[in-house]
Amino acid sequence: MAQEKKMVEEITSMEEDFAQWYTDIIKKAQLCEYSGVRGCMVIQPYGYAIWENIQKNLDARFKKTGVENVYMPMFIPENLLQREKDHVEGFAPEVAWVTHGGTEKLQERLCVRPTSETLFCEHYAGAIRSYRDLPKLYNQWCSVVRWEKTTRPFLRSAEFLWQEGHTAHATAEEAQERTIQMLNVYADFCEQELAIPVIKGQKTDKEKFAGAHETYTIESMMHDGKALQSGTSHNFGDGFAKAFGIQYLNDNNELTHVHQTSWGMSTRIIGAIIMVHGDDAGLKLPPRIAPIQAVIVPVAQHKEGVLERANALYDQLSEKFRMKLDASEKSPGWKFSEYEMRGVPVRIELGPKDIENNQAVLVSRIDRSKTFVSLDNIEEELAKMLDKIQAQMLEAAKQNREEKTSSAVTYEEFKQIVEEKGGFVKAMWCGDEACEMKIKEDTTATSRCIPFEQEQLADTCVCCGKPATKMVYWGKAY
Repeated sequence: MAQEKKMVEEITSMEEDFAQWYTDIIKKAQLCEYSGVRGCMVIQPYGYAIWENIQKNLDARFKKTGVENVYMPMFIPENLLQREKDHVEGFAPEVAWVTHGGTEKLQERLCVRPTSETLFCEHYAGAIRSYRDLPKLYNQWCSVVRWEKTTRPFLRSAEFLWQEGHTAHATAEEAQERTIQMLNVYADFCEQELAIPVIKGQKTDKEKFAGAHETYTIESMMHDGKALQSGTSHNFGDGFAKAFGIQYLNDNNELTHVHQTSWGMSTRIIGAIIMVHGDDAGLKLPPRIAPIQAVIVPVAQHKEGVLERANALYDQLSEKFRMKLDASEKSPGWKFSEYEMRGVPVRIELGPKDIENNQAVLVSRIDRSKTFVSLDNIEEELAKMLDKIQAQMLEAAKQNREEKTSSAVTYEEFKQIVEEKGGFVKAMWCGDEACEMKIKEDTTATSRCIPFEQEQLADTCVCCGKPATKMVYWGKAY
């Protein structure tokens, strides 16, 4: 028992030090570890298995909307990156450059892709000729490099994994429709699969993607009250098309520029899963993306028949669920703590008395409740428990967000909430970037989004007192 207790004690309490709690969980659950390159991480099998499940689910959702996967080069010639002024200025501070090939200095520097808009644009300029070539609905799964000054595993790293969708359309209306469609795909995925509720909305001009006409976002609330931008969808209009000469002949035989979109979600969403759902005992993984949905722990496995029955149960359940059987020499108590810490949704205990009574014990990771079920209908009972856990996790996350969302009418009230309570602050805004900058300077809170669901909290801007145009979600963010 001393060993088992020590295992949990090695995780710092989230109330004591949330940042250290986050780091402890990543290390203890073996999600990733630091590499020899600053800001780059080794994603370990358990962490990568989470990403694989995310990737598989998202990829299927994309393909249902007609998207096809492609792959672009990882290097971008400097002249290509320079083609769109706002875009290159936005990424310049984070770009990593290749200057030599072997011992030879390159005639032109190559950028290690921070994102692939320019590569897709170069391809589309050659691939699109007629309205019959449209729309182009492409996505790629890859890694990108952004030379971040401050890094944290999953949340902000020099290299990270993501998907980036890039589409080209005949009209502005089609591009806008696709932009919102993909934002909704992300929002549904987060809520249905990750049990993370999100706020959908538009970024301010100051916060939008470099080179975008409009940027839309889903914002989620972490346990500590900080926000996390969890996915974005951008409408590029015809800006990139004009810079790269992407034109097509329409059905009136007129040469017209295409309208483009881009949208992405990265491995930082794993950081969101940790910070939205975890507790002082470790991870809590939503059943729909958990690498192991249930683990079988034999009790008194040295006794005759226990391991045989446990193996038979594993074979039975693994046909429908992602299962693990732990028949190692560790004590049952140690195994209980280990799989709780790793966030496995359900633990199945099976001992001699259980076998005698034709039953097993299902233990929920969420509330540690125990349910005794007959082995005759254990498949149905396990499915019910997994569904219940998924729903409980979403409800708990919604409740946390609700408790950490406030409204402010005056600037003093706004500053007090940010300083003392944190979380989301809903407040009216005049639309002036000067007010947005002042709020950030005074409080370090930033505009998270202009939500689609607007509320009229007051008639005047919370900062300057001039007539308000929009209600905005504000908050400190990762």
